Formats: sequence, C-alpha cells, structure tokens
Amino acid sequence: MTGPRDTLPHVVILGGGFGGLYAARSLRDAPVRVTVVDRQNHHLFQPLLYQVATATLSPGEIASPIRGLLGRETTVLLAEVTGVDVAGKRVLLADGELSYDYLVIATGATHSYFGHDEWAKHALGLKTIDDALEIRRRVLLAFERAERETDPVRRRELLTFVIIGAGPTGVEMAGALAEISRHTLTRDFHNIDPSQARILLLEGLPRVLPVYSEHLSEKARRSLEKLGVEVRTDTRVTHIDETGVYIGEEHIRAKSIIWAAGVAASPVARSLGVELDRAGRVKVAPELTLPGHEDVFVIGDLAHFVQDGHPIPGVAPAAMQQGKHAARNILRRLRGQPMEAFRYWDRGTYAVIGRGQAVGVAFQRLESSGFSAWLAWLGIHVLFLIGFRSKLAVLINWAYSFIAFKRSARLITGPLPELVRPERAGEGPLTGRPGTGGPVRDATAG
Repeated sequence: MTGPRDTLPHVVILGGGFGGLYAARSLRDAPVRVTVVDRQNHHLFQPLLYQVATATLSPGEIASPIRGLLGRETTVLLAEVTGVDVAGKRVLLADGELSYDYLVIATGATHSYFGHDEWAKHALGLKTIDDALEIRRRVLLAFERAERETDPVRRRELLTFVIIGAGPTGVEMAGALAEISRHTLTRDFHNIDPSQARILLLEGLPRVLPVYSEHLSEKARRSLEKLGVEVRTDTRVTHIDETGVYIGEEHIRAKSIIWAAGVAASPVARSLGVELDRAGRVKVAPELTLPGHEDVFVIGDLAHFVQDGHPIPGVAPAAMQQGKHAARNILRRLRGQPMEAFRYWDRGTYAVIGRGQAVGVAFQRLESSGFSAWLAWLGIHVLFLIGFRSKLAVLINWAYSFIAFKRSARLITGPLPELVRPERAGEGPLTGRPGTGGPVRDATAG
C-alpha cells in the first residue's frame, strides 16, 4: 500500500548523533520523507560518557531513544550500514539496502590505535555506553580486588590506572579518577587506602590539551597534578599487553588502561570513492556536500571542513550546526535555489579537570579557567542535553556529587570475573573468612 507521503522525496540520514538528529528535526515539517538509520536505538551525549565511566551519572541520564525524540513523522531503522552506492543512490545495509533521493551521512568516528588494533582488548576506548560501563566495571573491580589482595606488588598493579592521551577526554577521565580515589572511595574499604591509587596520564605531545593555548595547558597540568595525577608528556607508548604499558624499555604494570589518544572516521567513508584526510574523514565541499554529488551531505566527525585555514573541531555544537545547515540546503535544492556555504559559529569549548576546575575558550578568544570555566562548562553541557528529564537528572546528580564528593552510580554490572586466583583459593570463599578454604557456594543452593 502506498500513500501521499510515498511520493515525497526521500531523505535518508545515517547516524542518530547530534548531526543526524538535528538534520532530522530540521526536516520534520518539510515536504519530504525522512528515514534515520542507526545501529543503536538511542541518541547519546558523548561528552558526558566519562561521567558514566566514573560512576557519576547513569546511562539513561545521557541517552534518549531516537524514536521518542523524533516522533512518528520520522521513520527510524535499527540497522548496520556497510557502505553507500553513490552512483546507484543506495545505502547498503548488513541485511538489505535503502534507496534515497538525498543522503546525510553522520556516522561519526571510532577508536584509532594507530595500527595496533591488538591493543584494544587491553586499553578500552570511550565512544559508547557499553565502553563507559565496561570502564566503570573495571575501575570499581580493581578496588574490590585490591581490598582482598595481600601481595603488595599485585595490589599496586590493581591500583594503577593509566590513561593514554591528554586531550579533553583523557584529561577529564584522569581528573575524575583522581577524585574517585582521593575523595569518593576513601571510607569504603578497610584493607586499602584508595587515595594511594596511582593515576598516570600519558601524552605523546609536549603538553596536555594541545588544542588550547600554552597558558591554559599549563593551568590544566597544574590542576591535574594538584589532584594527584602523574602527568607525563613527550611520552610515546610502544606496547600494551595484559601486564600493562611499555614506554620504550620502561614497563608500567597496570590492570586498568584507558585509551584516549586517537580517533578514526567511520569506515563508511571508504565506500564513497572520494578523497579522505589522514583520519579517514571526507573532504567536503563548502556546502557540506560530497565532491561531485550535490545530493549527498557529510557532517559531524566524518567531515573534514576547513574554515579560516583550520579544520573545525569534532564537537557536538559543530555537528548540530552542520545538521541544521544540511537540512536547509536540501530544502533550498527542492525549491530550486542555490545552496549556501556553511559557516561554523564557535561559541566555546571547555575541558573539565575536577571538582570546580576547568579550562576553556569562548568565542575563540575569551580564555577562562578555574570555577568560572567550570560553571560555563556545566551550563553548556546541560543546555545541549536532549529532554527535560535528562537535564533535571544531570543537575541533581552533579549538585549531589559536587557537594558530597559522592558518585551515585557506583554499580558493578555484567558477569563477574573470578575474584580469587586459583593459587589463593585456600584462603577461603569470597564472602568467608581467610583460611576457611573451599569454593564459593551459591547462597541459593540447597
């Protein structure tokens, strides 16, 4: 069966992140059919993922179902995109295909291990809710295991946390982990002192937060060191395995390693048959279109867009503005009008370091640091959250965390690993007294 809407131009949007979501919303009342395709059913506010990873927020406070955000006017498909046939105007899916009249590609970016993909199982990246929950699980389990460990060397390994990459994600993770160990968990354990946890932030470049000025980078470094973070710049990781991190001949033994050193564009870009930059992003035309194809738009982290001699940053505000602009240009084409070039309005970028501490730049020239920057960061992030419930929940949890130094989401989820090593099994079950011997029994068993 077909209806009047089936004759309307079909706009397919790949990705339900900020770029895709704002493109779809901008086309909600337009004379087009809109289909959004994503392999997840939710829109995620990635800048706050580290707060899920460090047990401040729960996943539902930074994510919302895409269908609920867009309504019934928009078709939403849960599917895996494998490529795009630009000549045939088809999106290739893992289980089929989808034709389009206009296409908006906003599939984002993923982790890049610079040719060492084998490091991924030891050094977790932070791009999805699953990533954040696994990091939270490993971090909290490290403290739990250390509580029962009597070997001081092994306990030291468990309480060593290494973050690789000192961009905004790495800096925010390091600061949050320092606050967990120095404040949140200090009274939770009997056999260990969580404040003695070693937190290392490794950066291959000469300074942390290299996208900011030297002045702000130095302030950020001092704030991290005041929190107890060991910052090491000009430091290149040469190998990662289950025992820890290697820096040349130096071996840092650690059980918790977090990767924040690099990203690569979605592999969908490779199917487009156009020039890509070193990170795999598409070098788009000024109108955000694929070169040679005015019916295909590429936005967000997948787009390499140069403005005033510099690529615009891969941040949520840029993706939102690009999504709106792509939608406007689609409507201009439908009306027979020429498309307009995109211009990014940079309101500001901020990186939070710890409780009441941040650095940032507003409107490309107004630098700030300390508490004022932290307030600006908080306001901007809450403003961009989708849905009133999310904003209210985040504000409440942030206020609680700020005042009481608490993390309200300190839950270990997922299957628990073996907490007692076989050679130490004689010391008793998980919930028993040392020396009682025997395996751990299911409390529900007969």
